[in-house]
Amino acid sequence: EHLLGHPEIPHGPIRVGFTPDEEVGAGTRFFDVAAFGATAAYTMDGGRRGELEYESFSADAMTVTFHGFNTHPGYAKDAMVNALRAAADFVSRLPPQASPERTAGYEGFVHPYSISGGVERAAVRLIVRDFDTGELKRRVARVSEHAHKASSASGARVEIVVEEQYRNMREVLDQHPAVVNYAREAIRRAGIEPIEKPIRGGTDGSKLSFMGLPTPNIFVGEHNFHSRREWVSVQDMEKRSEEHTSELQSH
Repeated sequence: EHLLGHPEIPHGPIRVGFTPDEEVGAGTRFFDVAAFGATAAYTMDGGRRGELEYESFSADAMTVTFHGFNTHPGYAKDAMVNALRAAADFVSRLPPQASPERTAGYEGFVHPYSISGGVERAAVRLIVRDFDTGELKRRVARVSEHAHKASSASGARVEIVVEEQYRNMREVLDQHPAVVNYAREAIRRAGIEPIEKPIRGGTDGSKLSFMGLPTPNIFVGEHNFHSRREWVSVQDMEKRSEEHTSELQSH
């Protein structure tokens, strides 16, 4: 309402969209960029007041599945192949210094977040992140090497599936500097100094940028993402709407 309620500000057509499932990378799966009819967009998915983000992780998901052989545990010597032990061995081989708990800034990571199954079949699900897409691919290759080593050590067969999730939006936005500059100027006109930092994650803007719609991310006052203490600042949200008015003027 605040965005559209200023007829005194001349502007072109304004488009507003809502996407579901942003956190699992599926929010833009059926987004029709051509029908949306915009040349640039901005996601409302940022943190503290003043944040402007135009680079994100490049991200892949991996599922590493070990296939074993079950038998009676009392008579299992030289017969049982425990897929769960192979999965645990694999996770233990991942370098702890490259985990989310020990990385920040532009450092990438490998994050095993679930193990399911049992002796016959055990699946480890991971996410792999890096700001450099080439390094992301090398990380995926190293994870695969660890999986094959765990497979050889245990005798379990391993199956590896890699899925692309999103790529660093900066690869696109560097080609459209005006889109970032408009947001930067709008934040300043709202009386705030922009805080420019990389997203240690991704947003729908990552996908949309590669779909032909350059889309940086700007603040709305979100804090403590994905924790029990997650909250949002009403004052920052109000300030964000002021920035939108300034953004119209800067265009």
